[in-house]
Amino acid sequence: MKVQDIMSKNLASVTPDTSAQEAARLMQTQDVGVLPVVESTVSKRLVGLVTDRDLAIRVVAEGRSNATVRDAMTGNPKSVKPGDSVKDVMKLMGDEKVRRVPVVDDRGEILGIVAQADLVLEGDDRRAEETIEKISSPGGKHSQ
Repeated sequence: MKVQDIMSKNLASVTPDTSAQEAARLMQTQDVGVLPVVESTVSKRLVGLVTDRDLAIRVVAEGRSNATVRDAMTGNPKSVKPGDSVKDVMKLMGDEKVRRVPVVDDRGEILGIVAQADLVLEGDDRRAEETIEKISSPGGKHSQ
């Protein structure tokens, strides 16, 4: 099975200059916990990811009232291509200890996201369980 078979598509996105408050509102209306951060409203080249946890820890907890997405995002996230195997994305998630991996095209433009929950669709319950255990073990890098 390929990444393109399980990824979420048609994602809302923000730019680094989007206000943190606007990003949080978009997460609320879209009912998502992560937004791709793209270069600009014209270019959909992925430059980062921002999560609800990023906003809580890096903006709210620090009392930053005029923060932008740039202040909270994780830049240059590891990504996969739509034709990559689900096993490859599982390995990446486990190795990097991330719950979500962006899917980009050859130009680096965002196409979708594979989330931890999408792994159960892969059909290999044992492998999905092992990946989730690796992601959840202490010492994780990011909140993605």
